[in-house]
Amino acid sequence: MSENSLSSSPSVAGRPNLASKRNRFSRPLFLILLVAGLSFAGFNLFSDVQETDTPVTSYVPFFLLGLALVIALGFEFVNGFHDTANAVATVIYTHSLTPGVAVVWSGLCNFLGVLLSSGVVAFGIISLLPVELILQAGSGGGFAMVYALLFSAIIWNLGTWYLGLPSSSSHTLIGSIIGVGVANALLHGRSGMSGVDWDQAIKIGYSLILSPLVGFICAALLLLAMKAFIRNRDLYEAPTSDAPPPAWIRGLLILTCTGVSFAHGSNDGQKGMGLIMLILVGTMPIAYALNRSLPPDQIPRVAALAQVTENQLLQLQPASAQPPAARDVLTDYVRTNQLTPNVLPALALTLGDISDQIRRYGSMENIPAQAVSNTRNQMYLTSESIKHIQANKVPMPEETQRNLTAIKQELDSATRFIPMWVKVVVAIALGLGTMVGWRRIVVTVGERIGKTHLNYAQGASAELVAMATIGAADSFGLPVSTTHVLSSGVAGSMAANRSGLQLATLRNLAMAWILTLPVSVLLAAGLYALFSQF
Repeated sequence: MSENSLSSSPSVAGRPNLASKRNRFSRPLFLILLVAGLSFAGFNLFSDVQETDTPVTSYVPFFLLGLALVIALGFEFVNGFHDTANAVATVIYTHSLTPGVAVVWSGLCNFLGVLLSSGVVAFGIISLLPVELILQAGSGGGFAMVYALLFSAIIWNLGTWYLGLPSSSSHTLIGSIIGVGVANALLHGRSGMSGVDWDQAIKIGYSLILSPLVGFICAALLLLAMKAFIRNRDLYEAPTSDAPPPAWIRGLLILTCTGVSFAHGSNDGQKGMGLIMLILVGTMPIAYALNRSLPPDQIPRVAALAQVTENQLLQLQPASAQPPAARDVLTDYVRTNQLTPNVLPALALTLGDISDQIRRYGSMENIPAQAVSNTRNQMYLTSESIKHIQANKVPMPEETQRNLTAIKQELDSATRFIPMWVKVVVAIALGLGTMVGWRRIVVTVGERIGKTHLNYAQGASAELVAMATIGAADSFGLPVSTTHVLSSGVAGSMAANRSGLQLATLRNLAMAWILTLPVSVLLAAGLYALFSQF
């Protein structure tokens, strides 16, 4: 079904005109922003590499990096026009904003949401990946992982967009990560269940499963509460013409559109950031494996804390005369979550190595190129091991627990960071995506969920709930689906209003939601197995 067939019918009974002619400045502006974003990314890449004073001996890493970055930004671009259409559907169908203004405004709010995001969600999703793949991000397996994730997510998002189905980019990416993890385990002769951090997967799964229920129930309850306490009949009338609603209703709907767009950028934009940081660490570890902006005066404190914690752990569990390789012990522990007598000594010895290295070089900038990847991997693995020890409530003195928490925070600040230019280019990709291809999803949300036209109160209740739900998930570092929350909110408001639901559309939406995880798992697993052969 073509996009025109969805939007070319005339505006009748308050239906917005989605086939309005584009402004003649829109395409040049789009191209200018696209070129500016790519140029900005390229300039910062070369600047960061030059600051390391490392001679460039081959341009192959730059080519691989550029290709992977373009594909990763393509994922965020698709995410923009796939997911953000949900945020503008209500203001468009209530005539609070014209389609052109709504889309541009939503794109700007997405841009700001990405820029002001914390990065917690980004690393929460990445931690689903098997630790051995993260530690070898720059190897062939690391590139196979990144490309499998990106291609599988883009293929499914484009397919559901073409059919006009509001499927979840969050589900798609998480399914792809699970597929890569399972395939990696199977290719190495292990059980597929060992390829994913299932504790983290279950935690994220709860947020993705419960958020649509929250959207449906809370939007329905909010609409009923509005009917009980706000007696203005205009609020519950569907638009009958192209005229905008009363000023206060229009302001409320624009406010909710703004909030949902900002929250979407803050939550969904981080998924692209996490992928890009994987790419940067894998291809340019000298510039991006460690946070070079950490102040040098912080290094002695971190080194001393690591050394003290090392001694405390060795007092709890002394190392054997010939201990196994610490990295292998900790990698197995993070993968299996099975605490053995070698884990605490291995953690202690790794902390000692980290303390010696950073004390020797004095700052992150002084760590030589050949040692950067190893230092980063030790820090990352140590942080993940501490996370598992704390989750398993391994008994130890309170002071040791405090020191482990403190050293984990220091290690995370050195390895889990997002440069500002990455936020900017992801924000541009998401914002530009918002301006393209939005009509299909807007029509589905605005016309095909309920049997009647979306009224003002329904649009406001659905978006208020979506804004609050996504914002709360972002504060807890959990990914949720803007698509699921808002579509469920619209359905809930329709049910509470007794407007009737279009079961055929709901069936198609449910099929897209149900199929997203298994299809993306299979796609990513197959692509990873294929790319691993090269």
